[in-house]
Amino acid sequence: MARGLQRAGRRSNLALLGLLLLAGGTGVLGFALGTPTAGRVVAVAHGAAGLGLLLLVPWKTVVVRRARARPAALRAPSAAYWLTGLVAVCIVSGVLHSAGAAGTWATSGTPVAALQVHVGAAIVLTVALVAHTWGRHQRPRTVDLRRRTLLGAGALAGGSLALWGVTEGVWRLTGAPGARRSGTGSYERGTDDPAAMPVTQWASDTVPEDPPDGASGEVRLVAGGCEVVLRARDLDRGDEVRARLDCTGGWYADQQWRGTTLQRLVAEQLGGAGAAAQCIRVTSVTGFSRRIPLRDAGRTLLATHAAGRPLSPGHGAPVRLVAPGRRGVWWVKWVDRVEVLDSPWWLQPPFPLQ
Repeated sequence: MARGLQRAGRRSNLALLGLLLLAGGTGVLGFALGTPTAGRVVAVAHGAAGLGLLLLVPWKTVVVRRARARPAALRAPSAAYWLTGLVAVCIVSGVLHSAGAAGTWATSGTPVAALQVHVGAAIVLTVALVAHTWGRHQRPRTVDLRRRTLLGAGALAGGSLALWGVTEGVWRLTGAPGARRSGTGSYERGTDDPAAMPVTQWASDTVPEDPPDGASGEVRLVAGGCEVVLRARDLDRGDEVRARLDCTGGWYADQQWRGTTLQRLVAEQLGGAGAAAQCIRVTSVTGFSRRIPLRDAGRTLLATHAAGRPLSPGHGAPVRLVAPGRRGVWWVKWVDRVEVLDSPWWLQPPFPLQ
């Protein structure tokens, strides 16, 4: 009996660890994927993994009760208590965001959204998870591949997806705002009205105190030993693309963007200097940068206008990158340097370090 409980507890712990890793991994991946199909798949997996943790509560309760029966477990609070609390915060804040029932809370004058609480708790949860699992040696074993265990894993996956489907059904039946969010989980804010779009930046990046205007701003175009300096106002070549800015802050907006494509810019200004190129690195005055594959240069825009109006400073004036199909973290603002490189586009951190 004791051995059976031990095996059940171990399987519950491994299932809990697996769901936490899946939820965390898909959460990080969701920041990078902006296409509707890929973003939807990742969002569903993330939501199902998070809600699936609730299905493990009865089994995990047995494990906790058995652990509390040991005197050593009562000496001091362990990382398990922090882990439980953080998981609860992550689930509650994630559900609130998906329902659209929570806007922002004011904390010392600073608005804090449910999604920000969700991400912040997840980051701290990662530290608590490492502390909790360190030295416990609950590694996968051959016995974990037995038919009974695999059937249990399949049932957990099916139950998690079913629970996610139930919550989505609730949002639709009740008419909650969550029923209208995009495949990536974002809510519409300011489509065809750039002034209504939130002004957000990635991590420590900030709006320059004195961003250059369209008349004085300059963009340096570099390839090999060749460098060309262009005035930002001269980058309005009439190239247009309708693209969705899907911000990792939880909102999206569709706009008609105007400017010049990277392909046109490189071909007109550098000619053969970029013949050996593999990617184009676009850098902001703040140091924030992203590399774009050369194959995407024809549909990637250096934009000076949105919805027929010049960009505002908060939205990247005088020039910003427009990268269709990519999340907002790729849409570099306040561009001042464009470099043609002969190294692969993926030779960069998954997320900007600036």
